[in-house]
Amino acid sequence: MKKLVLFDFDGTLADTAPDLAAAANKQRERRGLAPLPYEALRPYASAGARGLLKAGLGLSPEDEAYEACRRQFLQDYETDMTRLTSLFPGVRELLDTLREQGYAWGIVTNKAEYLAVPLVSHLGLDSECAITVGGDTTPHSKPHPAPLLHAASHVGYAPRDCIYIGDDQRDIVAGKAAGMGTVIAAYGYCGQDTALHAWGADAIAATPHELWPVIECWAAQG
Repeated sequence: MKKLVLFDFDGTLADTAPDLAAAANKQRERRGLAPLPYEALRPYASAGARGLLKAGLGLSPEDEAYEACRRQFLQDYETDMTRLTSLFPGVRELLDTLREQGYAWGIVTNKAEYLAVPLVSHLGLDSECAITVGGDTTPHSKPHPAPLLHAASHVGYAPRDCIYIGDDQRDIVAGKAAGMGTVIAAYGYCGQDTALHAWGADAIAATPHELWPVIECWAAQG
């Protein structure tokens, strides 16, 4: 039986950081502050509004100004979220290989569905993607395993026949809790100084081109 390959979205399939960083800098602009360099914001892209507003403005959810700023950030991001976002080099080839080899694949992201689904369509992935699970699809988001278990069940696979690939530690925590194979997409937004081996994933891929051999090896063991 073929396996189900599940991907995180931001920092794993798609390089969304340029548009996310632009939205964060937009909040600085609204406050009369100079923009931060892209390199300073990129490592926080997988953490969404929470991470980017902390990096960009020093705001935390407990701060009084946080919720209004978060809503404005999301509004600004939705307006321009397709301007610079693209698939990482090698991802399109990987997805073509999965199709040719008979593997189903899907997306499990903490991005809300109203943002994730249009982006998946914009990138031309909707016709092949077996399922897109957003951060609000189930009552829990990652690192809870519920979104991954929902994806597996919906597509018709047991968790042991699934592998989850992501660039954030919560992706690996969720994948392991769901009983799936796990792979770190180290080319994503992990941060250069992160001790990736300490996350306990089954494998680490330095580029998208390394993912197919990892998937093949994992599938052969099952």
